Amino acid sequence: MFGIADPGIWISYLLSFGCVIFAVWFGITRWNKDDDSEETTKKNKE
Repeated sequence: MFGIADPGIWISYLLSFGCVIFAVWFGITRWNKDDDSEETTKKNKE
């Protein structure tokens, strides 16, 4: 694939793909969740 035989290049491709998968998963799981720290600072100001 891609004509690259060096294992170091394959590892970097796999790590890059893993990072993309993690970023997508993290974004989906945290999409519209409220930030608790913002709520506590608003309550403390009142």
